[in-house]
Amino acid sequence: MSASHRPRALPTAADVHDAAARLAGVAVRTPLLSFPVLDAAVGARVVVKPEMFQRTGAFKFRGAYNKIAQIAPERRSAGVVAWSSGNHAQGVAAAARLFAMPATIVMPADAPRAKIARTRAFGAEVVTYDRVRESREEIGSRLAAVRGATVVPPFDDADIIAGQGTVGLEIAEDCVERGLEPDVVVVPASGGGLIAGVALAIAERFAAARIVSAEPAGFDDHARSFASGRRESNDRLAGSICDALLMASPGEITFEITRRLVGEGVAVSDAEVETAMRFAFDELKLVVEPGGAVALAAVLAGRFRGAATIAVVMSGGNVDRDLYARILAGG
Repeated sequence: MSASHRPRALPTAADVHDAAARLAGVAVRTPLLSFPVLDAAVGARVVVKPEMFQRTGAFKFRGAYNKIAQIAPERRSAGVVAWSSGNHAQGVAAAARLFAMPATIVMPADAPRAKIARTRAFGAEVVTYDRVRESREEIGSRLAAVRGATVVPPFDDADIIAGQGTVGLEIAEDCVERGLEPDVVVVPASGGGLIAGVALAIAERFAAARIVSAEPAGFDDHARSFASGRRESNDRLAGSICDALLMASPGEITFEITRRLVGEGVAVSDAEVETAMRFAFDELKLVVEPGGAVALAAVLAGRFRGAATIAVVMSGGNVDRDLYARILAGG
């Protein structure tokens, strides 16, 4: 069997625990927050995992560091290459800098200016591309081959998934400590690295919990894939304010996990996302980017009526200032 056709190993809950050990003292253990005003608005007990407090302002640092920490020392001088709309870019750049490794990030030319600027500020080289006409994977793979660099994928990688799964592990541990048993855990989904990792950790501790993907309307490839039983694709790659979630389809590895452990998804409109962002700012005093707000948007829009305890992942807070000002002013 050729290397390109060998089945790729799926990460397990044990891999998530190993990632947590690597990340201890490096990543921020973000708190699990409760807000009476949110409970009242939803009619349930809601706990929020605010990954905007994570290094680089999003959960992506977890997976990037877990992957880069395992690169052999003799390969580190060649650096890493990644592709990302922004949050993975910053996570990789920051993690690489901790190991004194060069990083090159392929980013869409229309990514929020703040995300491009912050990626460069971490010391990474940024190569831009047209997300509609060009393939970031092809560009990044060529660069890695020429430079001998290690590719750090955004989601479809066992080490990345395990690192992101520490979000779910922390939710599970904190719920146990508080005596809570979540009925529903709602997680933003793009390529699926975050929700796949979270699902591994939550299913280990709370087998009865429903784990649900949240996506922008028109880009709900996970929800449609769960319904059909195969990986579905979106018709377009642009057209939502949720720039961090505009992937073509779920990853191969991630879908192998999520179709077993998740199996259902919801979609929210840009208007519902904007409402959630304003609620987070006005009532929770949290700054959340559009892609990071989709799970909260689904909960506030009443998609989970009847649930007693809901855990919500806010995946990041790296929002463009001008867009954020416009959204807040629209309330």
